[in-house]
Amino acid sequence: MASDKLRVLLVLGSIRDGRQGLKVAKFMKKALATRNLEVIFYDLLEMDFPTVKQPVHFYGPDRSGAPQILVDCEKTIQEVDAIVVVTPEYNNSIPASLKNFLDAFPDSAFGFKPSGITCYSQGTYGGLGAAIALRTTLGILACPCVSRMFAIPYVQNVLDDDGNALDDKLNTDVKPMLDQLVWAATAVRNHRKCAELPVSSFFGS
Repeated sequence: MASDKLRVLLVLGSIRDGRQGLKVAKFMKKALATRNLEVIFYDLLEMDFPTVKQPVHFYGPDRSGAPQILVDCEKTIQEVDAIVVVTPEYNNSIPASLKNFLDAFPDSAFGFKPSGITCYSQGTYGGLGAAIALRTTLGILACPCVSRMFAIPYVQNVLDDDGNALDDKLNTDVKPMLDQLVWAATAVRNHRKCAELPVSSFFGS
């Protein structure tokens, strides 16, 4: 019998040396698990995700000749119910590694599944500049963001290396985003059971 759990893809966008993002992703995995969600974790560094010379849908409907990692990732994106992206802020935007990943797939793969943004920085604003940029990209990809974002300022001081909160405020601050994400993902999954996607509205397939 198939699991009734919502499936969430958690993507860590930073690949830099000394990155803070891995402990943020570990925190998010635990936070998602408390909602009884099935979490698939993509660490773009550990995956050695390649520089994409052309997106997977450029290889045609059968994806003939496409790198296997692109085919596999597209299948996962199609199968999950929601996406959570963990991003730092670089120059008021997202890392090139994360943009490279997102641009590898067509909007039809995301198919109006909701997304949540977790952003962080070592300063006051918690990566909100990156989150604003990311909202635009995810929206164009038919992966609309819930309205509440989870921002972590001074990330170097509030999490240990295992993703445990050193400040209990994090456990409170993440709740609104997760509440909205679970609600939206449940609603979209239920609607997909009774209505076909408007495929003519997608840019790519």
